Amino acid sequence: MSISSCILCNYPNVQLFYEDTSEHYASKYFQCRRCRLIFVLPKDRPSPKEEFERYETHENDPKDEGYRNFLSQLSNPLSELLEPQSKGLDFGSGPGPTLNIMFEEQGHQMNIYDPFYADHPEVFEETYDFITATEVVEHLHEPGKEFQQLWSCLRPGGYLGIMTKRAKDDEAFFADWHYRLDETHVTFYTQQTFRWIANHWEASIIYTADRVVIFQKEDTQ
Repeated sequence: MSISSCILCNYPNVQLFYEDTSEHYASKYFQCRRCRLIFVLPKDRPSPKEEFERYETHENDPKDEGYRNFLSQLSNPLSELLEPQSKGLDFGSGPGPTLNIMFEEQGHQMNIYDPFYADHPEVFEETYDFITATEVVEHLHEPGKEFQQLWSCLRPGGYLGIMTKRAKDDEAFFADWHYRLDETHVTFYTQQTFRWIANHWEASIIYTADRVVIFQKEDTQ
């Protein structure tokens, strides 16, 4: 992957945004001058083995009320938008799938996908009323490709809910930002990035909070 193009929007104007001179694994972060995505180069990404070892340290438990409350930052506003018995996909469900259970308890039908824990690519052959990605998109190596795959599975009028911490287009903030210090976090989204995604998809941003954004696909009917 050349640094001459953005991994989200493929724009051919990418510039060095921040350089870390400490012992952190990623020394250079680049930013797209159009969609304002910040990302590391392939050579600075962890290997699949290193990723898996990191994810194995997560203690996600469907019975953990604290974890459920954390996920409710997305599930609560999204639930208010859904029709009864909607069909959803939880993308990046992780080692302890929980969000799918929370929606199933509300009467919705759920599929899950995770490249390490639920690698069932056949789920992308179906279409959905809603798709969730909680604490996932910061791990994506090819967000342009992966977002397009999700968007193509979403039915007209459907919702894509994303939960991730937003980066600020500010070098001083980024230098001290704890979120980037997780070695599996390789892709960072600013508010401008989400606006670009909405414009690119001709979608509506119908909910936004500190770390949550919900897009709605245009209803063509």
